[in-house]
Amino acid sequence: MPESNTEAKPKRQGRPPTIENARDRILDDAARLFARDGYDGTSLGEIAASVGVTKAAIYHYFPNKKEIYEAIIVRTLEGLRRYVSQATAETSGPEEALSRFMTAHADFFEDHYDGFLTMLVGYGGMENVVMIAEAQKLRDEHEQALRHIIADGIAQGAFRAVDVDTTGRAVLSMLNWMVRWFKPGKGRRAAAFAQDYCDLMLGGLRR
Repeated sequence: MPESNTEAKPKRQGRPPTIENARDRILDDAARLFARDGYDGTSLGEIAASVGVTKAAIYHYFPNKKEIYEAIIVRTLEGLRRYVSQATAETSGPEEALSRFMTAHADFFEDHYDGFLTMLVGYGGMENVVMIAEAQKLRDEHEQALRHIIADGIAQGAFRAVDVDTTGRAVLSMLNWMVRWFKPGKGRRAAAFAQDYCDLMLGGLRR
């Protein structure tokens, strides 16, 4: 029987194939292909070929291409939130906290470039309500952590009185826009650019 081109979820039969770190391998290869060729330009069969398994084997882990895409977004946001949270856990003050937030965000972006490119530049739709809720929760936590840093700086007198939400959006816009022009391994590290951005922000925030 010929393969369907709809990539609809087939019935699962038997035990899943043995693939070491299967889920992460599928997400890693899919992110690389999505980043290179786009969501629409990548087929489930190409993802399977990249991993080195059959298309049927992919269905043991993900029901369709969309769920792979959504899982990449959630995994990227989970990793970003964890990494930045650890980097900003202990700081000497708001300026250091802002610097660590921005450089840690940039470090994680550079080290997980394909996932970020897939999330920020690739196909933008999500359908699974559980995944949508999880992604939004992680985004909100990340943005709220940044707002707390800015608000603490204002409260301590280190930063002038600015609109916290607007300033937070400006910081994240600068960091996320890097995905449009930054290329890993092509000169300076992403964190160096993030520190430049931070210095510019602080120059406008210091009293």
